[in-house]
Formats: sequence, C-alpha cells, structure tokens
Amino acid sequence: MNEKKDILVVGLGNPLMGDEGIGVCVLEAVSRDASSFPGVEFLDLGTGGMKVLHAIAGRRKVVFVDCAVMGGAPGAIRRFTVDEVRSQKVLGGVSLHEADLFRLLELSRRLGECPQEVVIFGIEPARVAEGEGLSAAVRERVDEYVRAVKEELAQEPDAPA
Repeated sequence: MNEKKDILVVGLGNPLMGDEGIGVCVLEAVSRDASSFPGVEFLDLGTGGMKVLHAIAGRRKVVFVDCAVMGGAPGAIRRFTVDEVRSQKVLGGVSLHEADLFRLLELSRRLGECPQEVVIFGIEPARVAEGEGLSAAVRERVDEYVRAVKEELAQEPDAPA
C-alpha cells in the first residue's frame, strides 16, 4: 500500500460544465511537472463529495483548485484559507455527491483528520453551463493559475530551489 504524501493538490470540478472544469484543467497542467514536487500528490476529485474526506485525511497540507463564484471579474483568481471565507452554497441535501467543501473541511476538523494547512485557489467563472470547454476569460489565464499553484508548492521546505 502506498504511503500518503504530506501535501495534496486537489482539482475539483466538472469539465462538462464549462468553467466549472477549471480546477481539473489546472491540476492536469500542474501535475505534468510532478517530478519537480516529489513530496506532493496530485488528485482529480471531480465534483468532490465525501471522497474529499478520505483524500485529505492525514495530510499536512492540501491545496484545492476550483471554480468559485466570488463576485469578481470572470477569470479572476483568489488564494484564500478556510478561515478567510464562508460558503454561501445552498444544498438540496438529496445526494451524497452534493457537498460543500467548507462543510467537509469542518467535518474533517471534528474528526481530527484535517490537514494543518488548507489553501484554496478560487477561479471566478464566466460561464457555468452544459458544454465542454472553458470560456475565453478563463482559458486565456490558465498559465497564470498554474504559476500560482506552483508558487504555492515552491514555498514548501522540501521544494527545489
């Protein structure tokens, strides 16, 4: 059985829903350079849900990349921690796949399994609707998002100089 790495980068989203797929897109791009970050695991968790709990348990740090409606300009990226924001997501409560990341992180804390550090990169969508492909406002900034995640990882003590 493989031992979990201390740091996990999670891409969240659904590539079949336009900009909702940006987290997965950024994860794929960053993970192409995985050999530069030997202490980091990269994981596509799709639309999240309860599987997030198992994936983050026992990690020192987790970095999430996801589409986030924050009221900014389409394509804007924001780095934040769970202590800096609160979710306003309204859930129907009818599906185990339906979950709010912040509620899952709170549950993880209660279970004593939450990583010491949780960083979230939220990317403001221009379009969340059925259909593959990112909007131009988001697609044109993918390199910027990838750089932001790599810079976050480069701050780690075991990262290459």
